[in-house]
Amino acid sequence: MITTPTATTPNTVPGGRMKRFRQFLSDPKAAVGIGIVVLFVLIAIFAPVLTHVSPTDQNFTPSQPPSLHHLFGTTDQGQDVFSQFVWGTRASLVTGALAGGFATILAMLIGMLSGYIGGWVDEALQLLVNVFLVIPGLPLMIVLAAYITLGGNLPIIIVVAVTGWAWGARVLRSQVLAMRSLQFVEAADMAGQSKFRIVFQEILPNMTSLVFANFLFTVVYAILSAASLEFLGLGNLNQVSWGSMLYWSNNDGAILTGSWWWFVPPGLAIAILGAGLALLNYSIDESTNPRLRAFRVGRLVKKQGKNLQTGGKGVSL
Repeated sequence: MITTPTATTPNTVPGGRMKRFRQFLSDPKAAVGIGIVVLFVLIAIFAPVLTHVSPTDQNFTPSQPPSLHHLFGTTDQGQDVFSQFVWGTRASLVTGALAGGFATILAMLIGMLSGYIGGWVDEALQLLVNVFLVIPGLPLMIVLAAYITLGGNLPIIIVVAVTGWAWGARVLRSQVLAMRSLQFVEAADMAGQSKFRIVFQEILPNMTSLVFANFLFTVVYAILSAASLEFLGLGNLNQVSWGSMLYWSNNDGAILTGSWWWFVPPGLAIAILGAGLALLNYSIDESTNPRLRAFRVGRLVKKQGKNLQTGGKGVSL
């Protein structure tokens, strides 16, 4: 979940940002989210070390349950599921990160310029944003994926980026609207700086946490969308990914044959990674949004009062 933070003046207190960063790391939600994300990133990086078996080799006994030789069992075609899972982690993370990055760049360009320039430019860009927000995402992705015939994962990345930028653009625009009347922005305008320079050199540095939170939100959307399209057979099924694993397990009747070890690992990984990114996203929003931060402090004070009444230890703020 991403909420629009209340506009504030830039932090000029020495060590203020570092203090907020330490508070962010002390948040249990942030710690769990970082741990989950780092775990999957390490799996993706060290895929060649974790398994020496090619995910496409069909040299093993088909439909074997998990064992010491095959940690996640084998498919009905004799492929090692653990090897597919490890290499699929790399493919899914790369697809999600690239699609999320491109969608975030689009959201920044359209949302921030729209909010600062205003006038007919804002009206035209907001009309475009509203169109993409109104159109159902999955049907639009299916139509685009069916007609984009480029090789590799590029079609999935393009489709997800095109359909996933609009919400972020609206959030960033609302924040720019709140910040463009601040003194340092008006001073830059009076100094004759260009609108593009003001937006990306004066305003953007004070919105990095919001942009990063939007990026995490978009990565979650990208991973889920890519897996959905691949599950429907619209992605690159020749490349092993979590979505293609779900497609082939469903196509070959793994549920009917009871081969749960084929579809559970990718499905569980998508859910866990999505939860980790969501926790990290919410922690960033909580640490930068004054309203959420005040709510968190209020809960801690209330808990501290209860502990004092019962003779327990207080909670450090």
